[in-house]
Amino acid sequence: MIHSSNPSNSTSFSKSLVVVAVGVTIAMLYFGRRIFIPLALAFVLSFLLTPLVAWLQRVHLGRIPSVLIVFLFGLALTVGVGWGVAGQLLDITAHIKDYRTNVEHKIQALHSRKSAPLSQATATVQQLNKELATPRAGPGSQTTNGHAAHPIPVQVTNPPGSFIEDLRTILGPLTGTLETAGLTIIFMAFMLVNREDLRNRLIRLGGQGQINVMTQALEDASDRLSRYLLLQLVVNACYGAVFGVAVYFIGVPHALLWGAIAALLRFVPYVGIWIAVAFPMAMALAVFPGWSQTSFVFAVFAVLEVTVANMIEPWLYGSHTGISPFAILVAAVFWASLWGPVGLILSTPLTLCLILAGRYVPEMGFLDVLLGDAPVLSSEEVFYQRLLAMDEDEARNIAEGYLHDKTLTDLYESVLIPALRLAEEDRHSDALGDRSTEFIYQSTRELVDDLGERTVEESSKAGTPSESITSAHSQVRDISIGCVPARDEADEVVGMMLAQLLSQAGYARARYIPIGTVEDMLRQVGEGAFQIVCISALPPFAVGQARSLCKRLHGHYPDVAVVVGLWKFAGGVIKAQERIGSSCTEAVSTTLSEALLQIGRLAHLKAAKETESSPAKHRSQMASD
Repeated sequence: MIHSSNPSNSTSFSKSLVVVAVGVTIAMLYFGRRIFIPLALAFVLSFLLTPLVAWLQRVHLGRIPSVLIVFLFGLALTVGVGWGVAGQLLDITAHIKDYRTNVEHKIQALHSRKSAPLSQATATVQQLNKELATPRAGPGSQTTNGHAAHPIPVQVTNPPGSFIEDLRTILGPLTGTLETAGLTIIFMAFMLVNREDLRNRLIRLGGQGQINVMTQALEDASDRLSRYLLLQLVVNACYGAVFGVAVYFIGVPHALLWGAIAALLRFVPYVGIWIAVAFPMAMALAVFPGWSQTSFVFAVFAVLEVTVANMIEPWLYGSHTGISPFAILVAAVFWASLWGPVGLILSTPLTLCLILAGRYVPEMGFLDVLLGDAPVLSSEEVFYQRLLAMDEDEARNIAEGYLHDKTLTDLYESVLIPALRLAEEDRHSDALGDRSTEFIYQSTRELVDDLGERTVEESSKAGTPSESITSAHSQVRDISIGCVPARDEADEVVGMMLAQLLSQAGYARARYIPIGTVEDMLRQVGEGAFQIVCISALPPFAVGQARSLCKRLHGHYPDVAVVVGLWKFAGGVIKAQERIGSSCTEAVSTTLSEALLQIGRLAHLKAAKETESSPAKHRSQMASD
């Protein structure tokens, strides 16, 4: 007998494979960092230099000459700035002894401001440590002139080496950096020269049926990453230049060095700029006797950072990179743990690439959810989730925030009705208890009441109606309209919304009928003498009841115009009309806006018939008299 595989076991196995794959990938990135770090650097820098190479090619230069020109320009710029920075570093090391006296005076000044008891306690502890550290002469120790004999320290030194050995000793710490730089340059040259070939190979890896998706992914990655890196380079370079000029006019020595450090460290998220400003502040403390220059340096930094971070960067490349702030922090820690300082610098570009991969590759969609800053829950889902958590206050805040740039009709159609539909689906699948269901319906009903009253008050203060009035004709406004629920409380709440919108649109005699038995609702329709009745039904569970109620309404009151509202019906108006049928209804709507238009049309027809019948009734009455 052949047994079918258990879906839960397959799901668990798939999740295990994902965990194993992630673990193997992280291990490869860590143990293969000598290869992956230059490769990642070359990948990011190639996106930065690709627009410059493409621009040179557009002026009729070949691919290889364009790459060489860009490389030579970048190398000359790097060597020039590096030479100046290195010279200023050497100058700082040569004058360290000159700065020592000023630093000691400031430390003594700080010590003198301490309280006397604290200073005495510190001195006592230091004296005790000194006495404990002093060796005692043993009974068999030899003494000279009454003093204990101490051993003479001996230091073993190597003989002087050759020039080659000294050069190797000096360059030893730089060997890894030079190796990484060389591999990065080689990889980047091949990526820039063979850009189209690498692009085609990546498309081929995506599969024959994924050419469109891979093309969109590569184009999006190329445009976004290249533009982001280029603009970030320009912004940081200008930032460093302005900072260096300001530090120069303040009088802090080696302004070129501090400007270059500020420009470079600003690529490091969060902590880089604080480290960059700490160096010139320390230099100002060491050089100047007072604290004024140090305060000026910090003030310049604060003004620059606030201006660039809150005005210039949002204007140039948006207020965000597409990465959530928490993901930027986690990515910085993750890549720094794997690859050290280089990983910290590359954390944002690499994380942006992962988000783009998750956006276009379905198997990696979790990356876009975890790392991206786009809302992962829609407004109706967030509203419904807060009601599930019985947090009525936050649910109200979500609704009121949605009303800042939307109308009340938009709120009902896009947030509240979809949230009620989610509740209905969970209730019919037994995933929602009676207590939660009652809380959701009651909270939504109270919210609709409050929003309606507030809208009426605001409209009366402004002297204008809250919604567009369908007609100013008194006979149209006097048409009586009833909203009848098809099945349960969710239908009643939506009918309440429609009645409220009708009242705000100028229909003074519009009201909703509470949920009850079919006979009781039919009786209330007759007592209300409604000329138009709208049946409120929230699919997918109320369609049959709406069709049955429509037929009974048409049978009891054939002169009443019936509109059926199948709110958010997936098939649209045409499919909804087919489900209900045309024998018992004059119109079918799937949104509140459509229902308002259909009711307005029927109200005009009713008013026109009454206008035509009034003179005939008057003439017949005159003849009888």
